[in-house]
Amino acid sequence: MTEQRSGFPRRDAEGRILTLGDLLGVSLAGLVIGVLAVVLFDWAFELIGAGDFGGANGWLAIILPAWLFWDDFRAWEFGAARVVAALAAAAVGMVAGLVVAGLAAGLSPLLSGGLGAATFTIGYAVVWFHGVHWLARRTG
Repeated sequence: MTEQRSGFPRRDAEGRILTLGDLLGVSLAGLVIGVLAVVLFDWAFELIGAGDFGGANGWLAIILPAWLFWDDFRAWEFGAARVVAALAAAAVGMVAGLVVAGLAAGLSPLLSGGLGAATFTIGYAVVWFHGVHWLARRTG
């Protein structure tokens, strides 16, 4: 039986996030905070006359989820499983995010980038979580 750290997201003794729900919940909460921060900065720049509202890049909202993903990556033991899972998750997340942002290209950069960032976050989290667990079991 593995020891579990207290707090949210729930983590095991090595610091790995225990459930996909926890990973998605925290990463999406970080995404929302990131979107709100970008909106606030964009609004502030509009107020001082440094641009139009909606011109900021919504992809900046990915900073907190990426930090969480990096933290979970570091918690896994060094080896091929974590590297392959991270590369696969990044590829899926980026392609899906870019497709969604491209489909929303007629919208403001803030909105299209935010939609791309949200898609990336969900795609990366799902592929990373299932991939690293599956590969770790397969490689021992």
